[in-house]
Amino acid sequence: MSPNNIRLERGQVIATAKRAIKRMNSSRYLVKSQSGNGKYVVTANKLGWVCTCPDQKFRGVKCKHIYAVEISYAIHKKVEVTRIEPLTNVNECIYCKSVTIVKDGLRHNKHGDIQKFNCKTCNKYFTINIGFEKMKHNPQGITTAMQLYFSGESLRNTAHSLKLIGMDVTHQTVYNWIKKYTKLMQTYLNRIIPKVGDAWRTDELHVKIHGNIKYMYALMDDQTRFWIAQQVADSKFSANIAPLFRKAKLIAGKRPSVLISDGAPNFNDAFKQEFFTRRKPRSRHVRHIRLRGDHNNNKMERLNGEVRDREKVMRSLKKSDSSILTGYQLFHNYMRPHMALDGKTPAEVCGIEIGGENKWKTIIENAKLSED
Repeated sequence: MSPNNIRLERGQVIATAKRAIKRMNSSRYLVKSQSGNGKYVVTANKLGWVCTCPDQKFRGVKCKHIYAVEISYAIHKKVEVTRIEPLTNVNECIYCKSVTIVKDGLRHNKHGDIQKFNCKTCNKYFTINIGFEKMKHNPQGITTAMQLYFSGESLRNTAHSLKLIGMDVTHQTVYNWIKKYTKLMQTYLNRIIPKVGDAWRTDELHVKIHGNIKYMYALMDDQTRFWIAQQVADSKFSANIAPLFRKAKLIAGKRPSVLISDGAPNFNDAFKQEFFTRRKPRSRHVRHIRLRGDHNNNKMERLNGEVRDREKVMRSLKKSDSSILTGYQLFHNYMRPHMALDGKTPAEVCGIEIGGENKWKTIIENAKLSED
């Protein structure tokens, strides 16, 4: 292994150690030595990062302390919180925010009456049933079905469970809800940039689609475990996954400082095409994955395990652009608390907070309103 790769490895060890890096200001960090017997100051200037350690000072090489600061830089940045709140205020128009609204009749269905409102300013009608208009079943039942399904139940078991709360629906109806609202939520959430870190991980997972083996490529942030993007391909080592990396750049609003993958050549090809640049700071591609140590891919394997658990219940997907994979990505990022994140969702760690007791309903309401 080259000296630079050794320093990068050691930098990753420092970056993931507790209290190893102390942020003094936006351009100055105090880094403990790997032995724990000393501390070094890493400072940013016009030429890049400089360190007070002998490796950098006397040999002029990029030391492990600089690598550590670059890798952990996103952890120390202040995360701006984006809050998505439920639409519970019926004292103003949901379109123009005018307070000149009046009640204007009821909408009747077998699950109850829904109050209609009319705005005297913009002359539009609305209800507090945003996103669930013309649905035969209430929002609570629909979102309960989605939560049950992505928590591990099959479509049929979900439909049977809904009968216990008086909802007589078929498994096809449950799938139709998932298909409709997954697309609506994804379109809305893709406009919100998550504050992900600078080290990303990628891996492939074989999945069955209509009985045939395909490969799902996933890209995940190392610090927050936010599942940034996915792509389904027919082959493993020769698939063009540059579109996956290109999509990830658009979603995250940046490229990573470090990309960690296995040695598959298509990862390197896509990295060179989408992330490599001669301008500083440059992105680095770490292709050496160990079973133990800091360069293992355990975090990606955990994500792969989640998808496999979901796939076992389904037995196989019907098509490569299935709403199920997209829906599970949304569930992983915004609904499912992670023990490794102290019970938070990846979205919360990335500065995206969903208000209300029913997060599905909150997102659907805001997504529908933004669509209008």
